Amino acid sequence: MADSDELRARVREELHERRADEAVLKTFAGFSRQEVKQLFEAGRVRADGKRLKKGDRVRGGAELSVEAPPAPIAPDPSIPLHVLFESADYVIVDKPSGLPTAPLARTRSHSVAAALLARYPEMAGVGFREREPGLVHRLDTETSGVVLAARNEDAFRAARAAFESHGFEKRYLAVTENGLEGAGTIETLLGPDRADPRRVRVFLEAPDGYAKSCVTRYRVLDRGDRFSLVELSVERAFRHQIRAHLAHVGFPIAGDAVYGGPTAPELGARHALHGSYIAWAGDTRRAGFRAEAALPEALRLLVFAAG
Repeated sequence: MADSDELRARVREELHERRADEAVLKTFAGFSRQEVKQLFEAGRVRADGKRLKKGDRVRGGAELSVEAPPAPIAPDPSIPLHVLFESADYVIVDKPSGLPTAPLARTRSHSVAAALLARYPEMAGVGFREREPGLVHRLDTETSGVVLAARNEDAFRAARAAFESHGFEKRYLAVTENGLEGAGTIETLLGPDRADPRRVRVFLEAPDGYAKSCVTRYRVLDRGDRFSLVELSVERAFRHQIRAHLAHVGFPIAGDAVYGGPTAPELGARHALHGSYIAWAGDTRRAGFRAEAALPEALRLLVFAAG
């Protein structure tokens, strides 16, 4: 379990040449001036990897990072939890779009994690981070679908080892504009987009920086008047892998403004990506599992309402 949360953000241009402590206060919510002072005294603030003093001046566009002591997450029994599978070791839930998997800010708790903690208090202290109790993986806030959590540390480590060794089968459903045909494989390098921290970027050759080789397999399941329903599978998804890969081949996900997806007002704030299936064969100590989350009605109607 990590003893700090690493927060990262680009310094806004209006903060160019401002004091570092002021930049932290205006960039990251939830810190008092006293807390910020203590962060600098502990050497927990950096810009582009260089440790800062509170009086240093920051450059617009620099990557500001803060190692902050984790804030406790409050269990929230008021958040509905759609459980697809439950055992002594694992829980699989169907996350709705719009609900974060884990809290988005250190001063908030509203999330799948808070709902899980209310129902399964034994998850406290399990996993990588204080504010991600039990979570084996995450989905983007606008993505719906299956999320796996572990109820004890041994189960968490077993699941993560299976993820790392490509032992899990994960499938997604996405809606794209018509034109993608049949089935195929998308394989590229993916890495952070330094120009836009909201995105990842496809690289056709190794960049000067971090990138990972990623494979996405797809097949078109059905087609309506304008949109197609596409099933995708990944073994161990990189951040935004499916979103970036579909955009790379010219078929970004409907409603995904970050990657240039076609507008679909009927979706509201969400984009048309859904984690539909997860399965694991198990190991010598634990039985396997499988869980499937039905396609949300909003995505079904997008493809078939006018078809």
